[in-house]
Amino acid sequence: MKKDISPPAVTDVAVAVVPRQESAEELWDIYLINLRDTPLENVLVTSQGYGSVEGVNKTTTVLRHFHQTLPPREAVKIEPIQPSLFSISNEYWVSFNDGEHMLDKRYVFAPDTIGEEMLTELPVLDRPGVMQQ
Repeated sequence: MKKDISPPAVTDVAVAVVPRQESAEELWDIYLINLRDTPLENVLVTSQGYGSVEGVNKTTTVLRHFHQTLPPREAVKIEPIQPSLFSISNEYWVSFNDGEHMLDKRYVFAPDTIGEEMLTELPVLDRPGVMQQ
């Protein structure tokens, strides 16, 4: 019976890592980007980093962020991230309401996939960054 239920796939929602502009220290920010023509409602983002650094397991604190609405074709800053965490996996689990359905998707930035050499121009933000869609 469970196999007969197929929730709609999450499309046109992205998570991006963007370097801060005009900052004294090197910090980056995580953004949730709504590329849809409809708003996202009751948005919950859970973030956590995990992996191994020099043979030592490292896990960051689980953080949760809630936003009532994310309008169409807009982005919201979720949290800052330090470049020292780019060497571990950084996971963002996004859940939201889409009409009658509650949808969710996991976005994972694998170790060493965030950096200056991976920057591309991002939609909505019109800034360079690294995006998972």
